[in-house]
Amino acid sequence: MTTTRRDLLSAGLAAAGAAVTANVVHAQDHDHDHDHDHDHQDLPSDPALRVKALESLMVAKGLVDRAALDALIDNYEHKTGPRNGARVVARAWLDAEYKKRLLEDANAAIAELGYGGTNLTVVENTAKIHNLVVCTLCSCYPWAVLGLPPLWYKSAAYRSRSVIDPRGVLREFGLGLADDVEVQVWDSTARLRYLVLPQRPAGTAGMSEAQLAGLVTRDAMVGVAKVLPPQGAHS
Repeated sequence: MTTTRRDLLSAGLAAAGAAVTANVVHAQDHDHDHDHDHDHQDLPSDPALRVKALESLMVAKGLVDRAALDALIDNYEHKTGPRNGARVVARAWLDAEYKKRLLEDANAAIAELGYGGTNLTVVENTAKIHNLVVCTLCSCYPWAVLGLPPLWYKSAAYRSRSVIDPRGVLREFGLGLADDVEVQVWDSTARLRYLVLPQRPAGTAGMSEAQLAGLVTRDAMVGVAKVLPPQGAHS
């Protein structure tokens, strides 16, 4: 059975509520700014079935309103997400003053575009520096500008190996870097999240903010990829 983005967000929301309701789910005492995946013996093993079981139980007990849950899911899928971060990146590529503000005070800069809700630092990729974001303790992630974290970001392998062997991890994502490029790894926490400002690709002169934003991917803003030139562009 395929676990959808809705299933994953439902699980996170349901788990957050269940954590404060001992007779629903017995959770360990963790900081719930983090996204933890736990196994509970009284729930089905399949992730999608576990989501449905949790959601149904929470709704039945009146702890979660289904309409409110659907509204939250719609927000993260269609209003919040990588498109927000992509707009921030595109604006920085086009507006040097905005880029300066973004690097100096990311929270104030993204608020100019109507985004917030996270303590953010933006780090810039250059010809000699490549940035990679990870959360070694959990899966802290700037939801306001990147939406839902991908499963690989939360995996133990990514969280550990990104610090030990960042170049090896990048190669596995298909990104090879020259030996003279320094890789800087940034460890997100519950109090501070990071966003990578990728290099603007060649062949994008004259493109609008919306067109540029369409090139920017979530992976590029985490640092496991570069932004590719538009199709047909020549370096």
